[in-house]
Order: sequence, then structure tokens, then C-alpha cells
Amino acid sequence: MVFGLTRARHRHEQRPDSHQVAGRTLPLSIVENPRAKRLTLRIQPGDRGLKVTVPPGMAQAEIDRFLARHEGWLAGKIAKMPDRPQVRPGIKLPVLGVNHLIVHRPGRGVTRIEDGANGPELVVFGAPEHLPRRVADFLKKTARERIEPLVARHAATVGRPARAVRFKDTVSRWGSCSSEGNLSFSWRIAMAPPRVIDYLVAHEVAHLREMNHGARFWALCEDLCPDTKRCKAWLKRNGSKLQSIVF
Repeated sequence: MVFGLTRARHRHEQRPDSHQVAGRTLPLSIVENPRAKRLTLRIQPGDRGLKVTVPPGMAQAEIDRFLARHEGWLAGKIAKMPDRPQVRPGIKLPVLGVNHLIVHRPGRGVTRIEDGANGPELVVFGAPEHLPRRVADFLKKTARERIEPLVARHAATVGRPARAVRFKDTVSRWGSCSSEGNLSFSWRIAMAPPRVIDYLVAHEVAHLREMNHGARFWALCEDLCPDTKRCKAWLKRNGSKLQSIVF
């Protein structure tokens, strides 16, 4: 849902980076957009925080009043938000669609997957405070190992090579393709099943030939990944959960 408000007079002020609502403190991003005619309020994908887009020079007092007027709407939405799980020993984290128990061991060692007594485990070594970063590094490595061969295969099929393949922790999208042929992927996709990863790569590679979401694009996407519809639905249904995990 998007709400609007007219522009106020120009004023340069320091912007807050958090907002309290319904007993929770959420990260707040205030973005000035020269094309904006009004204020818009959105909850970031993965329930990571709030984003307010404003015309340049919007006074902070106007933004505060805008947020206060929509406190009820925000409180209702936030009440439905699940708590964002923090990566730590003892929780289960999906790797390629399979839940793995995170196990911490002191000392040196390479993060790896082992067969545990009650199922697969993701074993992480080193200082406890470094565990979230090491888990994220493991997922980045897994994403790269899975995605780069898929990019090469699908790009060969469409006859358009990718100029570069990059990995980021994006909050608004799972992947992107620039007009120069650069592909970007969220490394969090390593938590999804392999078929969903294949769909995501097929989707972005298809943009190398069709820089749109028209009928020809979706036909090409289906050719590259016949399971496109099911995988697209899976990502829409489960993507927010993967985005909400705190590393």
C-alpha cells in the first residue's frame, strides 16, 4: 500500500535512521527522489524496515507527521510480521532448500556440511561472534558455485554472453540484468531449492535477449526453465522468509 502527501518547503536536516512503532524499532530509510510529487511509505521486502520516498528538501517535521498519521496502518502490518530470525547455533537454516542445523565448534576449520544424528548440519568453526558472517560467506560461495555454471549454460542457449556475474545482498530484488549485460544475484538464493535457483538464472539470462517482461520474454524463460511458473510461485511465497533472516 502507498500513501501520499504534498510537498513542503525546502529544508536541509539530518534524517533519522530508525522508527518506533508497535513496540518495535525498525530501520528507517528516507530517500529523496527528484521525480517524487508526494511522500510514499513502504515496508521493505523481508520486513527489513521502512522506506519513505520524499521530494527533495522535504522537511523532517512533515515526514514525522506523515508517519504519525499512518501509525495505525503500520502497527497492523507489523503485528503480522514474524520475528526476524538471527543466525546462531541451534537454529535450522535452509541450504539449497534443505534445513541444516547450525553447529558451532571452537578452533580452526572450514565451514562445511556434515551428516548429524538428526539430519544435515552446517558446522561453523572459529569465534562465536564471527559465526553469522561465516555462514553468509558459505552461502555466497554456494551461490557462486551453483549460479556461474547455470549462467554459462543458459547464456550459450540464448546466444548472448553475460558480461559479468555479481553477487549482492539486495533487499528489493533477487536478481537483475543491466543493459550492458551485467547480471547480479542475491546470494541468499543459495537457501532456495536448486530448481528455484535455475529459474532465477534463466529469468535474468532471458533478459540478455529480452529486456522486458513481455510475452516473448516469458516464452524464452519457459524454454530455459520449463518449471518457471511453479518456481516463480515458490519464490513469491517463500522469498520474504529468506530475506528476513539476519546475518
